[in-house]
Amino acid sequence: MEKRVHPDLRKMFSVMPAQSDSFNEENIYELRKNLDAMIIEMNKSIPKNDLLLINERLILGPEGNPEVKVRLYEPKKKDKLLPGVLYLHGGGYIMGSPEIYENQCLGIISEMECVIISVDYRLAPEHPFPAPLEDCYAALKWFSENAEELGVDSARIAVVGGSSGGGLTAAVSLLARDRKGPSIAFQMPLYPMIDDRIMTPSSNEIIDGRVWNKRSCQKAWKMYLGSNKGDVSPYAAPARAADLSGLPPTYTCVGDLDPFRDETMDYAARLRQAGVPTEFHLYPGCFHGFDGIVPTAEISQRARKEYITALKLALQNN
Repeated sequence: MEKRVHPDLRKMFSVMPAQSDSFNEENIYELRKNLDAMIIEMNKSIPKNDLLLINERLILGPEGNPEVKVRLYEPKKKDKLLPGVLYLHGGGYIMGSPEIYENQCLGIISEMECVIISVDYRLAPEHPFPAPLEDCYAALKWFSENAEELGVDSARIAVVGGSSGGGLTAAVSLLARDRKGPSIAFQMPLYPMIDDRIMTPSSNEIIDGRVWNKRSCQKAWKMYLGSNKGDVSPYAAPARAADLSGLPPTYTCVGDLDPFRDETMDYAARLRQAGVPTEFHLYPGCFHGFDGIVPTAEISQRARKEYITALKLALQNN
């Protein structure tokens, strides 16, 4: 696989450890703890933005369930109603937190004036589907219902996420459509994890242990679905949705060395066939999460610029 990796990413790829599929249900809690500690320590070096407020809140969770913690990013001064971004972090539905993905949110808010809510949804395997999705949907409802208080235009709220966060983005959009819930102006599922069947050529082609691969997918889906293994809901795996009409305008992208390549391409094609305005980018030689793993690479910076520009234009022009 190394020869196929984009030149901008090859140096980092050559020294990456082969551990992406080393997790299991027994060690996932320890891995989370170690990852959280490492990233939070790294985040201490991020320069403070004196024009930005970052706070945590507990909001109303799904009916009969605990409150949901969210991390709120907003400009100190707001002269007008701003667009809102509901950010859903990645991590295979089994890892991750708003703190770990803080750089993603800071990257968005540095490029466009907006208010971001990053959701600390419950994780599998202790909280399998539908718990993570229902937490995200509850956050969307709260965001929409409290938009004016937050200085946000409720008609300009986008849902954004990468990997499993991209899967939750697609699922929240389906749920909002079908429950006739809050309006979503734009959805941006980046290299989304949306198909539990693992039957596409790309999902079977990518087996290198240095990156998210077939075995990673198998284990993460098993934990996320829990006992929901028979008749899998399209809200768990949005690639299974028969009808994609009526969904928000969409931007999505994926690398061609990503196991999610083919399901993302199929999702984008089916959205367009259903009449949903859709922009799609395929990045050659790029593995899963390349823009976060090697953020200084030219191709990572280009990808980030392209998707933030798409988000900015969608929310400005809505």
